[in-house]
Order: sequence, then C-alpha cells, then structure tokens
Amino acid sequence: MIKVGILGCGSITKFRHAPEYANNQQVEIAAFYDTNKNRAEELASIYGGKVAETYEEIFNDPEITAISNCLPNNLHYKTTIEALKSDKHVLCEKPMTGDLNEAKEMVEVSQSTGKILMVDHNQRFAEAHKKAKEILKSGELGRVLTFHTVFGHKGPEYWSENKTKGTWFFNKEQSILGVAGDLGIHKIDLIRYILEDEIEYVTAMEGTLDKKDENGDLVKVSDNMICTLKTKTGIIGNATFSWTYYGEEKNYTMLFCEKGIMRIYDNPEYDLIVEKLNGEKVFYKVGKLQTNDNQTSTGIIDEFIEAIIQNRKPLITGEDGLEALKVILAAIESASSHKSVRISKANG
Repeated sequence: MIKVGILGCGSITKFRHAPEYANNQQVEIAAFYDTNKNRAEELASIYGGKVAETYEEIFNDPEITAISNCLPNNLHYKTTIEALKSDKHVLCEKPMTGDLNEAKEMVEVSQSTGKILMVDHNQRFAEAHKKAKEILKSGELGRVLTFHTVFGHKGPEYWSENKTKGTWFFNKEQSILGVAGDLGIHKIDLIRYILEDEIEYVTAMEGTLDKKDENGDLVKVSDNMICTLKTKTGIIGNATFSWTYYGEEKNYTMLFCEKGIMRIYDNPEYDLIVEKLNGEKVFYKVGKLQTNDNQTSTGIIDEFIEAIIQNRKPLITGEDGLEALKVILAAIESASSHKSVRISKANG
C-alpha cells in the first residue's frame, strides 16, 4: 500500500488528485496540507488521513512514500526539492516552476536521490491523443507538415476553489506565467509527445485583454497567447491559449499530414476524425477529453503509482516538464522582445 500526502487542497486536488487516489486500490491518502486548514479538513473528512499543520510534517512522516504537489506555482520548486530530499516520490502540478534553473535543479535532485519526479501533463493520457500517435507511427498519413492546437476556457476564476477574481492564478507572484503556464504548457507537452519531436523556434504574442482582479484592475499576467512554432525536423504549427473563451471550452488539435488530416477533439460527437487525401473519412469514438465541466479520470495518478511500484520512469518525467517549460519561457521572451527565440539544449 502506497501512502500519499497531498500538498494544496484547491480544485485540482478536490476534483482530480484526491478522488483518483481514492479510486486506486493500491493507495492510502495519509495526509492533507493546505494554508487554509478548513480546506484540508474538508477533504480529510471525505477521504481519511490526517490534517498536517505544516508540509514538513508530511515530509518527516516515514510511512508516507509519495507526494502530490498541488500548491500554487511559486511554491512548487521549494517544496518539491524538500520532498525529494525527504525520500519521497513527487507528482508535481504544472508548471514545475517559472524559472529554468529551478526546474533543472528539481530534475537533478530527482536523479541524485533516485526518487521519481513526475509532472502532471495529463493530456498524454487522453485516448484520442494516444490513438493519433499510433496512427502517425503507422505511417498511413505520412509525415506531419503543420499543426494547429488550441486550449481556451472562461478563466481560472470559474474553476479555482474560491471562484473569485481574487484567485491566485491572477497573482503574478504566485501564478508567474499566467495562461501560458496554466493552459499553454499542456499543449506544448502534447505536441512534443505526439510528434516525437522537439520545438526549436517560437515566435509569440501575448497580452492581458480582459481579466481583472478583485479591484477591477487588469491582472499582471497574460490571459491570452498565440505562438508560431517550428520543430527540429521542420514541422511548422501554431498554438493558441486563452482565458477569455466565454462559451464552451475549446481543447483540440489538428495535424495536417502528407496524406490527410487528423482532427482531435474538435468534434462533439467523435473524438478523432481522419480525413484522407483520397476522400476516405474514418471516425473514432475512443474516449472524451476531460474538461473543467466534465471531470473524469486523467490516468495521471494510476501512472504515478504504477511507476513507484514497478520502480520505473513514469510516462511524463521531470525532464519532460523541463523541456515544455523551456518552450513556454521562450514564448514569453519572444512576446516581450518581438523576436523569434531559438530553444536549444544549451539554454537548458
């Protein structure tokens, strides 16, 4: 039985981490910690486990094997490092941090301690994404030439625990990266995963177009970003991330290949549609994508626990989180400098 401690008891824990751990028969939730003790007590009353006064109390418990780090972004680095050094495996929410050197150190400490560091890029587990990767590997559509990927919804004030404009996602110190770190990093990781390619160049524009804080002032982080991306093998694509899609959530990807097109999660009836150059169309129903309004199992927790039990690398490693962060930070640099930015191993 793997005993788990959860840091942070906001919506990501309430709707995803806690229920998914509870549904895994190889897990016992041993402790919750949150700066708002009432939130920790509420979850402990549902799932069991103690309410820790400090996160160090969880790290010092020798019976706890693993940690879910669901604290605000600015706290991921410090607490993940401490957890790894306390002999705990860590599942860290994305983004790992807002600083490349901190992310590198998180990876290095994971390697030196021999403890797993997994990052919650859950889109890899969506069935249509796995199917798309399988189709690409089969070669039936030839090479990917271009792509288009979008992730947008009404904003974190409709999702976060307190559901107010005072959400920490709007706080520059806590959020750090705004919509790019909240939604964009998911799509960057997904493109790397599906294409099995690295993004080498990025040109981006970002802005704070509409989101206001509790005082009615525009927030200090961007609520929209649009990127043009080029991979090392020459694939060109664009990516859009938004907190101002004031309707249904949009979370889809399109791949344009030599012999046809793949449309992933852009149709309400079919999860994946293949349109071939010869006019043939194939429609797949393989599993809906999880959304804020449709909470289903992400597969993240089960993968984390299996990796611990089997003593192997998880599907999404700290190194993967680092590579995705490089792209997001380069996009922010590009938007600020109004220039294309090259991403390389050298700057990571």
